[in-house]
Amino acid sequence: MIKAVISGTGLYTPPATIDNDELVEAFNQYVEMYNLEHADAIERGETEALQPSSSAFIEKASGIKRRHVIDKTGIIDPKRMAPYIPERSNDEQSVQCDMAVVACNEALAQAGKTASDVDAVIVACSNMQRAYPAVSIEVQAALGIEGFAYDMNVACSSATFGLQAAVNSVESGSARAVLVVSPEICSGHLNFRERDSHFIFGDACTAILVEREEDTQPGHGFEILGTRLKTTFSNNIRNNFGFLNRADESGIGKPDKLFIQQGRKVFKEVSPLVAETIQSHLDSLSLAPGDLRRMWLHQANLNMNQLIARRVLGRDATEDEAPVILDEYANTSSAGSIIAFHKHKDDLISGDTGVICSFGAGYSIGSVVVRRR
Repeated sequence: MIKAVISGTGLYTPPATIDNDELVEAFNQYVEMYNLEHADAIERGETEALQPSSSAFIEKASGIKRRHVIDKTGIIDPKRMAPYIPERSNDEQSVQCDMAVVACNEALAQAGKTASDVDAVIVACSNMQRAYPAVSIEVQAALGIEGFAYDMNVACSSATFGLQAAVNSVESGSARAVLVVSPEICSGHLNFRERDSHFIFGDACTAILVEREEDTQPGHGFEILGTRLKTTFSNNIRNNFGFLNRADESGIGKPDKLFIQQGRKVFKEVSPLVAETIQSHLDSLSLAPGDLRRMWLHQANLNMNQLIARRVLGRDATEDEAPVILDEYANTSSAGSIIAFHKHKDDLISGDTGVICSFGAGYSIGSVVVRRR
């Protein structure tokens, strides 16, 4: 029987950063401009005045302190409030491909492998910058990989769903090794004019190399003990941007063509569902919560992660048990749990067990239980 192993991970971090104070300053300037422009309508009660934000509010609500982004200047311009990412010609590599290549090369180097050892590329993330050709095939070509590639999207759970697909390919024998890549440009679909969510996202790209245990160095990497996926439909996190938007001009540019969510409902409904999924997954593998050395959770909200960890462990988790990268990176969608894994895995010793878990729009939940070799 072929066993799948995570033998390497990689990370691309955009150099530009925006801390909460910078973001709030731009947002509050926009609020002042908006309220002044609509002063008469606000006074008549026809329009609701926008409320300012604050760094203290952001950190208390989310645990986020700053975020990395592809473009900073456009986001903190109160007259624009969106990143400026120039279009490239069809003969140039796409932005997502550039990000992916950096992360993939690090994952390959960490595993001691080259592109010739890889048979497949899965680009799994919340948003692809075009419909086709697949970004994954572009990444495959840029790396010089023979074999096949495809894109997939399960929002914030894309990386863990991609991991299961990679495991299936390796264990079935259809691929020796698979790269799962998540180039997340979340700033592109975030409404920076919306007080309750303007601070949530950042940009990053992760890569994971999954290959046969027999092809990895002894004692290197993490054995994948099992994967579990769960979905249940909800409108509480949604983005209605798509190719049919032009079929009804009345909706073009409306807030629902960017990220929208009902945060309180998401918190209340998703947290117990995630904890139950992890617990039942562990039980199916004859493991107990106490067997977990570490939990690499989706990095969306600090309070949410603390609640999930408490429900799983029956007590508060230490930061060592449930590491946080949210303060530095903000929510990077499907890349978040993999960034946590990438940055907080090297201190584990042989036999240590952990769970990589993502959750988000759908609702979707992906749980991957691993053991250090």
